[in-house]
Amino acid sequence: MSAQSESYDVAVAGGGAIGLASAWRLAQRGARVVVLDAGERGAWHVAAGMLAPVSEAEFGEAALLELGLESARRYGRFCAELAEASGRDPGHRAVGTLVVARDRDEAEALDRLAAFRRRLGLEVERLRPSQARRLEPALAPTVRLALDIEADHSIDPRKLVAALAEAAERAGATLRRARVTGLVDGGLALEGGETVRAGTVVVATGVDVARLGGIPEAARVPVRPVKGQVLRLRDPGGPGLTERTIRGEAAYLVPRGDGRYVLGATMEERGWDTAPTAGGVYELLRDMSEVVPGVLELEISELVAGLRPATPDNLPAIGAGAVDGLVWATGHFRNGILLTPVTADLVAAAVAGESLPDWAAPADPRRFAGVAV
Repeated sequence: MSAQSESYDVAVAGGGAIGLASAWRLAQRGARVVVLDAGERGAWHVAAGMLAPVSEAEFGEAALLELGLESARRYGRFCAELAEASGRDPGHRAVGTLVVARDRDEAEALDRLAAFRRRLGLEVERLRPSQARRLEPALAPTVRLALDIEADHSIDPRKLVAALAEAAERAGATLRRARVTGLVDGGLALEGGETVRAGTVVVATGVDVARLGGIPEAARVPVRPVKGQVLRLRDPGGPGLTERTIRGEAAYLVPRGDGRYVLGATMEERGWDTAPTAGGVYELLRDMSEVVPGVLELEISELVAGLRPATPDNLPAIGAGAVDGLVWATGHFRNGILLTPVTADLVAAAVAGESLPDWAAPADPRRFAGVAV
């Protein structure tokens, strides 16, 4: 017979950025909330933290772009509120992004993307190589073209998660180290046989949602793991190699502002494999060194790999699903950190039974209901 624990208004499965932000917003609304997390480092621990809906905008991703822009608009206010609520620096850096082309083909592709973004009303400045190098002297002399996107910022996800955990607890949420094994009637089942009772369950376990039991197949959000390898680098001389995030066609370099940098990321369909590989390291260093040669002089402080939670249409699942009392907050793929503020707000609204805005409709989890994937 399973043991019973205290009952809550909301039980949040998953203690990453999205789960904690959702719990914080729910606690602010007066809900009795518990966050259940196994203590394992998820995709947030690997993420570079680019807040870049403009530079990541691609053809055919209008719905994802709108979600990203909405979340980016909230980020400054969100971080200011979070810093005050937690007493911690969430690691937000309001510096822009340079998207660079190494050759003529990449330059032509960049021009097409610039035109696409302008048609969407997104600000982007086209720079000649000399103009780009004046902004970022570390760029290679062979760079052919660059786009300057001032509105694309960055954040340190590890600082963000620490601040969110503190803010959630101060708002009254309970944080527990416990592994959720699945849904049960009226709550969540934990490893060891305990059941946590809650009026509503929020699933924010990232890729591990695929392993949760107790969810009818016809109501499940299909999520698959996509592996990403990331290098964390350090300049012993301190900051200064680059001020802005530098994005190439196949790699990006995100400065933390203190001499630390994040170089990422591979995109690999390798199932649940999280082993770093020599090939992944080689590809990242090769591609970025053609844009910022000085990256080869940096020290390697960490090599990590994580699993992004991807859905078949690359859109997240946010909101009420096909099972009563279940709210989804998963499937964010490569945009989990960017979409944290807007996801938390939408989850809090969904738990309260409020109608979600039209721009959030493409992320409705019920689009997968009854679909065999």
